This record gives sequence, C-alpha cells and structure tokens, in this order.
Amino acid sequence: MRNLSKKTQYSLRALYALGRHYGNGPVLIAKIAQEEVIPLEFLEKLLLDLKNAGFLDSRKGRRGGYLLARSPEQITVGAVIRSIEGPLAPLPCASETAFRKCDECVDIATCGTRIVMRQVRDAIAGILDNTSIADVIRRVEGAREQASEAESLMYYI
Repeated sequence: MRNLSKKTQYSLRALYALGRHYGNGPVLIAKIAQEEVIPLEFLEKLLLDLKNAGFLDSRKGRRGGYLLARSPEQITVGAVIRSIEGPLAPLPCASETAFRKCDECVDIATCGTRIVMRQVRDAIAGILDNTSIADVIRRVEGAREQASEAESLMYYI
C-alpha cells in the first residue's frame, strides 16, 4: 500500500481548517497555515490546486481569502484523495476508475491477488467515500473533548 503524500495530508488539513470556519466568510492563507502548521509557500499552491479541483472558492481584496465551494458535509475525504493521488486501488487491476491489467497477470478473472486487492479497494473506498470533511471535524472535536476530560481526571501525586 502506498502512503498519502504530504500534499494530500496538508490538503486535507487545510480543508478541515476551512470546514471549521465554514459560513464565516473567506479565511486568510496565513491563518490556515498557522492553525494547521503548513508551510505558507506550499499551502498557497495546494489551495490553488484545491480551487482548480472545485473544492474551494477564493475572494480577492481586503476581506479576501479562501472558503469551501460546498458545505463540509458535501466534500468527502475520498474525493479529495482521488483528486490528488489518483485511484484508491493498490493495484491498477483493482481500480474502478483507472483499470489496467497488470503486466504479469496470467488470468485476470481468477487472479487471487486481484480478488483480494478489490476487497481492499472496496473497504478503503467505503470508508473514505462515506466520510465527509464535517465528519472528520466532529471526530477531532470529540477526541479533544475526551482528551480534555481524561486530563481533568488525572490525579498527580
């Protein structure tokens, strides 16, 4: 399995930041960079790529910045990852959108590796395509609350 690139990781973090500010108008690039600890120069390119992919809008001027093009409930983690990384499948023969027979494959219909990798692809897609930016934001907030509660219950001697 391949790892998510820094570009994808930072892009998701930028979308989470913009999701937290959704409905409050544009957010300055510097604010996103500070909140998510993303290098500013790198973030500028990422936001432009996310805008070109249809996830963001931008406003120029004194009250300008970036904002989500759709609500955080309508943007899935799977859509973002696909737009940056390409297909989710670990092998081209397991892909729904970019299918290609593997060079070393003898019989695609009975290839055990393909059968298993399609299951892996389906499981990954099932999670990522059913998880929105808003879902992630809620999960992070819940984790922070739990961590805060656990910290308040700590007894120090």
